[in-house]
Amino acid sequence: MDKRLQTFEEHRPLLFSIAYRMLGSVMEAEDAVQETYLRYMATDVDAVQSPKAFLSTVITRFCLDQLKSARVQREEYFGPWLPEPLLTADAPDELLARHESISMAFLLLLETLSPVERAVFLLREVFEYDYGAIAAIVGKSEANCRQLHSRAKKHIQSGQPRFVPSGQEQQQLVGKLLHAMQRGDSDTFATLLAEDVELRADGGGKVTSATRPLLGRQVVMRFLTGLYKKRPPGSTVELTEVNAAPAWVVRVDGKVDSVMSFELGEREICGIRIIRNPEKLRHLQ
Repeated sequence: MDKRLQTFEEHRPLLFSIAYRMLGSVMEAEDAVQETYLRYMATDVDAVQSPKAFLSTVITRFCLDQLKSARVQREEYFGPWLPEPLLTADAPDELLARHESISMAFLLLLETLSPVERAVFLLREVFEYDYGAIAAIVGKSEANCRQLHSRAKKHIQSGQPRFVPSGQEQQQLVGKLLHAMQRGDSDTFATLLAEDVELRADGGGKVTSATRPLLGRQVVMRFLTGLYKKRPPGSTVELTEVNAAPAWVVRVDGKVDSVMSFELGEREICGIRIIRNPEKLRHLQ
């Protein structure tokens, strides 16, 4: 294997990890990795002292450019916007470093930061770059990067849950929810949902979906019960892991129809995210 290609492949998991957290899109992250590859292969590598620093800079700056146009698109998006689901049951360790940083809830929190704040926060908190390296990547002073990081960290921490159950406890809760729905056990169903549970669905205006967030146990119960009763023939539900959290992958005649991801509090489900936009499910087909 060509030495340049070998070097790039060694860094590919890191590059995808940066790009996915920056963009919230599997396909856009893969495009960013491909663009970084092309730029790296077109560069005089003898002049590159640190491939990691060079590649991290290229992909981060590419993502920053993408986010500028993405913000306009997301402001005009039909209904709630959700990140593309990422199957993580068998994901490599590099991707799952700080696994909470790829959760749906965390990625949605990142959406509230400016693009540069997002880059600085991720590079420091998730990937543990020093401020000198971050400053070189984003083109800011170290002092400015420290300020950006501090502001972003406070904002993110204010929106994070105080308690997160273990992975096994999460799987058990979500499994119980599925069984309760299948049996029509509304009493158990109700005990598994937080009183203020929130459901958001992303159909992108391309398929039928809730166009506004649904709030409250009874409202969400009615919605999910209605979905289950109206499920088409040939539909199946698989309990798996998406974005490092328990999820259902719903298939109709073998084709992925939707992904439902769950956020859990201490003993209840406090958030449900349903991705139905076909463009966000293509990589799962």
